[in-house]
Amino acid sequence: MTIAAIAAIGASAVSLPTTPTLPTTGQVGWTGGFPDLPGATDPTATAAAGASGAPSFGQTLSQAVDGLQSAQANADRLAVSAATGNLTNVHDYMIAATEASLDTELTVAVRNKAVDAFNQIMNMGV
Repeated sequence: MTIAAIAAIGASAVSLPTTPTLPTTGQVGWTGGFPDLPGATDPTATAAAGASGAPSFGQTLSQAVDGLQSAQANADRLAVSAATGNLTNVHDYMIAATEASLDTELTVAVRNKAVDAFNQIMNMGV
């Protein structure tokens, strides 16, 4: 490769800013935007465009809580049927009760992890 070819590559390359800018809004970190490099894609734009068909985190969490409530309601309904003598298969109640119990344990574990993460973020030094 000749020096002229190397110089041509260097001249065609996109120059990046050398110093990050810190706005007065309190944001810390690089705020120069996404560079216009050949073949590079903006991960935030890709995530926003790809997530248009997918449910958000809040929607997923809401669906999980709704599923927990329906599992508990099913277990309660089967428990009443068992207590009144209308339940023919006891294993249906046992399965529903175990499923509701596991769903509750999972929900509590996720909540505990979220609280721990929140506490860790709040204890970080600035």
